[in-house]
Amino acid sequence: MLPVTSLMRGYVVMLGILAASWGASYLFIKVAVEDLEPAPMMCLRLVLAFAALFPVLVYASGFRGAVSGIRETGRGGALLGLINMAVPFTLIAWGEKHVDSGVAAIANSTVPIFVALLAIRFRPSERVRGMRLFGVVLGLVGVGVLTGLNPDGGWWAIAGTLAVVLASLSYAAANLYAPARFSDTSPLLVSATTTFWATVILIPFALLQWPDHMPSWKALGSVAALGLLGTAFATLILYRMLNEYGSSRTSLVTYLLPPMALFYGVTILGEQIHLNAALGLVLILAGVALGSGLFQLVGRGRDETAPATPSA
Repeated sequence: MLPVTSLMRGYVVMLGILAASWGASYLFIKVAVEDLEPAPMMCLRLVLAFAALFPVLVYASGFRGAVSGIRETGRGGALLGLINMAVPFTLIAWGEKHVDSGVAAIANSTVPIFVALLAIRFRPSERVRGMRLFGVVLGLVGVGVLTGLNPDGGWWAIAGTLAVVLASLSYAAANLYAPARFSDTSPLLVSATTTFWATVILIPFALLQWPDHMPSWKALGSVAALGLLGTAFATLILYRMLNEYGSSRTSLVTYLLPPMALFYGVTILGEQIHLNAALGLVLILAGVALGSGLFQLVGRGRDETAPATPSA
């Protein structure tokens, strides 16, 4: 057995890699959306991600096993592909047409708050009370600050931010649905399956928005990075971390994504951090910490199921 220090060192390294990969997704979306509409951009992203994930699945279970596994997921796999990839990916890309990448990352960090709200209806046993309820309210206040105090962007900026918030709601629904429907299914199979179905769902919309000119190499390179780095590679890192360190420790990457995306946006894209973004970030992350029960989990030293993190 490896020493505790070695285990923690591996955890910190993988957590950093995951945060860097997912945090960069907002940067790549912002660059690609200048030349590509949301649907074709995300469809190409998913095609590349599936092209990378499917061979890994074939290696693990054989070609017939991989194909039959995807087929057997049926409508459940298609639904998860819709709410965990096709819908939120497209909404985030549309939102980034009107807001900075850092603002999108902050708005997208509300997923655990919506998980807590949806659990009130769909998992009554997990109803939030006390400090967790206060955290949910605090996070929603943060969304209001992020959305309503942006004098430079106008109504389009408000609409873009709300589109990303709606994507967070979709991710939250997927977080509740996935363990209920696929708790006994290989995570690799679930990932490949949802990528496949999300691609199929987006194809007709991608064709409707297909560009009439060749996108720039910068845009195409960004889409390639989204598919291979931000989706396929990050997914493999995610499930390795889930297996080795558990969901609660892995979910801490939620708190690293907005600062990472803000860092990329400021240093590479020259974006500015406005007061509403900074204040919204503080309120939302504080709300996520309280609303998701993070401090309770740390205090008990347990590794309970925590919401998965969105991958933009």
